[in-house]
Order: sequence, then C-alpha cells, then structure tokens
Amino acid sequence: MTSTTTRNLVLIGFVLVTALAATTGAKFMPGTWYASLAKPSWTPPNWLFGPVWTVLYIMIAVAGWLVWREAGWSAPLVFWGAQLILNTAWSVIMFGAHKIGWALADLVLLWLAIVGFIVTAWPISSTAALLFVPYLAWASFAGALNFAVWRLN
Repeated sequence: MTSTTTRNLVLIGFVLVTALAATTGAKFMPGTWYASLAKPSWTPPNWLFGPVWTVLYIMIAVAGWLVWREAGWSAPLVFWGAQLILNTAWSVIMFGAHKIGWALADLVLLWLAIVGFIVTAWPISSTAALLFVPYLAWASFAGALNFAVWRLN
C-alpha cells in the first residue's frame, strides 16, 4: 500500500469517525422537551444548527487528519479524540437525559479539549489548529446558551 493510499484511507477514517459522532446529534434531537424550555432572546433558530455542525464536523475531521499526516498518533490527537467523545456525549446528556447542568459541565470539558487540541496542534500544523478556531467560537457560544437555558429553567 502506498503512502498516498494510506493517507487517503486514514482521511476516510477520520471522516467516518467524525460522521459517526455526528449521528448522535441526529438521534438525540431537541424535541418538545427543549421547545418547552425558557430560552434567551438570542437563541438561534433551530434550522441554523444543522448547517453549522456540518461545516464544523468537516473541519474537525480534516484537522485531525492533518495532525496525523504530519506527526502520526500524537498528543493533539488525544485532545481530538476527547473532544469528539465529549461532543457526542453532550447531545445524549442534554436532549436524551434532559440534564441541562450536566450538559453544561460536559461543554466546559469540551471547551478545554478544543483548546488543548489547538495549543498542541499549533506546532505541528497551524492549519489544523486554525480549523478548530470556529469550533471553539461555536462551543463558546453554545456554552453561553447552555448556561442561559440552565439559569432560566
């Protein structure tokens, strides 16, 4: 197997693992429980989440692959895996278990894992690190929204 073939297969692997994580968000949807909660006036419309997450998940997969391509299985990929697990868990906790406070705690850990990836990936691939910056911004916004929903309910 050539190195190009290996790189392509690993890229497909990163995409598939990320897509698998994304399916949790599709399985655990907001639903009527979330609709009944008090939310701040700055809550985005529901239709916005799908497109935003689609772009972010693509960026997440590519960022992980870029680090792997340059450094193999390394410290940033530990953070990459942690953020994917925490990201997946959030939908289960929030929309599956209806635990707003625990979801907020998960988001704090997710935020730290994203920052950990950015910091450790930067020396390896600044492109990979920069691909996580919009994700960090969205997770920060999501954390503020989660906090507001928790406080209001």
